[in-house]
Amino acid sequence: MAEGVLDVLVVGAGAAGLALGVDLARRGVRALVVERDGRLFPGSRGKGIQPRTMEVFDDLGVGDAVRAAGGPYPVGMIWRDGERLGEHAMWDPAEVEEGSPYHEPWMVPQWRTQEALFARLGELGGRVEFGRELVGITQDAEGVTAGFADGTTVRARYAVAADGGRSTVRRLLGIGMTGETVDPNPVLVADVRIRGLDRDHWHIFPAADGEGFLSLCPLAGTEDFQVSAQMPAAEGKGGAAIDLSLAGLRAVVAARSHLEPGDVTEVRWASDFRPRAALADRFREGRVFLVGDAAHVHSPAGGQGLNTSVQDAYNLGWKLAAVLSGAAPEGLLGTYEEERLPVAADMLGLSTRIHRGEVRRGAATRQLGLGYRDSSLAVETRTALPAEALRAGDRAPDGVRAGLRLFDAYRGPHWTLLVVGGAPAPAELPGARTVRIPSYGAYGDGTFLIRPDGYVGWAGPTAEGVGPYAAGVGVLRA
Repeated sequence: MAEGVLDVLVVGAGAAGLALGVDLARRGVRALVVERDGRLFPGSRGKGIQPRTMEVFDDLGVGDAVRAAGGPYPVGMIWRDGERLGEHAMWDPAEVEEGSPYHEPWMVPQWRTQEALFARLGELGGRVEFGRELVGITQDAEGVTAGFADGTTVRARYAVAADGGRSTVRRLLGIGMTGETVDPNPVLVADVRIRGLDRDHWHIFPAADGEGFLSLCPLAGTEDFQVSAQMPAAEGKGGAAIDLSLAGLRAVVAARSHLEPGDVTEVRWASDFRPRAALADRFREGRVFLVGDAAHVHSPAGGQGLNTSVQDAYNLGWKLAAVLSGAAPEGLLGTYEEERLPVAADMLGLSTRIHRGEVRRGAATRQLGLGYRDSSLAVETRTALPAEALRAGDRAPDGVRAGLRLFDAYRGPHWTLLVVGGAPAPAELPGARTVRIPSYGAYGDGTFLIRPDGYVGWAGPTAEGVGPYAAGVGVLRA
């Protein structure tokens, strides 16, 4: 490509776009993130970071910052007529397992998560250009040309749409979305300052007297509360405007709780939306890929949207880098949609069922069990495995053996060849870090080639036969 042409243009500086920017930057990929707005998103909306996403953040180098910016979720407190009815567990309890250092969701307001990713991107030499509104996109056999409202253009070998549920890029590509309204009632969400409530509980005021529900959740790491309020179906998009002013928020809180209007002292951010579930018909059009809300729109119930979005980026980043470097064939990029579209569909269904009260927030919401067993990148050469055995395509669990923590060995943009127990030691595999540990029940004896995103790519009783697989996915030239 000509000098000055980018490797990747990322449209949208939300959590998915920034996470992808970080992953590409640490791999030496020439990427640019552009954002239509003049600043990062200022609200708390996606506030729940699931255990699997915390693992991803650790690998990307923002784990400490995200932990420092948030805190554990408080227990729910149910109110009625100004009286506390009792505590309510918001999640089923998690079983503590050696395979992950994280077991419960971590509350971090979305704006703080994005600040951590933005800072990390800067540390790695990446950049975000704000105030860049994309208005056109074309592509040819060599790359993508993006046109902006100010008349400028950017040329890149690939582009990624991370520009949200109303994605301009998706619309310009003509990619449809299939979905449904999860709830006919819109939801008001805002970050406010409130007096008269403790910060040890997530305060819940069930619907009563014709009013919708109200919840007031103290936002960890801040002095704010997040207000969530179900509004009448006649209001919101296409109907009467929802009042997002201080006076409007005061009226809603006072009508549905024992608090006085003046107890809401400040509105720091406010928005409204109509809960829906929608999935893009495809996640790729030529040299352009969809990630995050551009590809799937969730109800916020269960905290799956931001987490699924970050993991889209984590799946795509290493594949783009491998193809751009010439280490892997272009066909590797076809596995992005193959792997992520089914996961997104499953998470959409889970979010919708939680929103409707059909299931509780449990193990599935933590996303530690997600994997890619059916992917063409999952090659399992062992036979007669027990039902509970780790297989190719599964997430590679953590653990400490012989003084080595596995996640420390996996951390970074490399592949890892893990030899467990009595499997013969292989010759070095160029492009992969070789690690040997004693027998570990979570793996079983054998040899495992761990992908850069922490999933088992290839598994066998020995390393025999791993070479052709490694060559096909870019390991040998990584």
